[in-house]
Amino acid sequence: MNESSMVARRPVEALSSDRDPRARAGASRSQRLDAVRRACRYIERKIAAEDETGDPGPVSLAELGRECAVSPWHLQRLFKQAMGVTPRQYADACRMDRLKEGLQQGAGVAAATYDAGFGSASRVYERAPQALGMTPASYAKGGEGAEIGYATAPSPLGRLLVAATGKGVCFVSIGKADGPLIEALGEEFPAAKRIRRDNQALATALAAILGHLEGRAPHIDLPLDIRATAFQQRVWEELRRIPLGETLTYGEIAGRLGQPGGARAVGRACATNPVAIVIPCHRATGADGSLTGYRWGKGVKRELLTREAAEADIHRK
Repeated sequence: MNESSMVARRPVEALSSDRDPRARAGASRSQRLDAVRRACRYIERKIAAEDETGDPGPVSLAELGRECAVSPWHLQRLFKQAMGVTPRQYADACRMDRLKEGLQQGAGVAAATYDAGFGSASRVYERAPQALGMTPASYAKGGEGAEIGYATAPSPLGRLLVAATGKGVCFVSIGKADGPLIEALGEEFPAAKRIRRDNQALATALAAILGHLEGRAPHIDLPLDIRATAFQQRVWEELRRIPLGETLTYGEIAGRLGQPGGARAVGRACATNPVAIVIPCHRATGADGSLTGYRWGKGVKRELLTREAAEADIHRK
């Protein structure tokens, strides 16, 4: 068979791709994302199967590479580019999600730890402060045992409430009066050991957020103490990457996370953000640029974006 006849029998799509570099690049990107998706699904299946096998061992890069037909180190690079974390970190986050689910459903700490695939309780307690914001036992009881201080102050957007544990800021809200804001804080942490006003302890955090709202500080850099699933954490990290004065649609954020079609999930992650302004969920908009919903009101969202756009203009001059 001569070469021309071989070419003639190739699919039209392949011939088209050879002629169009953009088509080849698109196909290559699609293949890379497909490999990452397969790796994610494999990790999730492996962790789910741990309930039956009792094997808490990590998923190795070599194992993932065989599953996805990609060299281990190339897969590691693709995975980090698409997901923002390594396969091992993704597996750990999946296990932590299962732990949270078990704790919230009433399973004891030991049972939830085992079901999530952690080899020992010590591993969970080592990671709990960062991943849960408190010990697993406290998380299971709605923040029971947590001591939370808060402070309120007038701001350009209305009344501002900032709350924190000893580890970092855990709640930020905006409203017309202190009463509803304090009530919302109590609903967020229904079983905290104590929630009390502490203006002195919150002075630095309050000043940092007010400075941003008043145009004196383009960025807010505060320690946070917040609970998040792996997906919420990725969305919130992406929100913090949006430059001052700019916005992204929920769909665009989903695309940056390698999850086209995940706009609704991104919207839900924005809606559950407990620290308004610090994590700028107000910079996420609808597909047509509309403001859509905002926990503290569309008027507040509009004013935030207007102020940030004006501040960005000043910094550019």
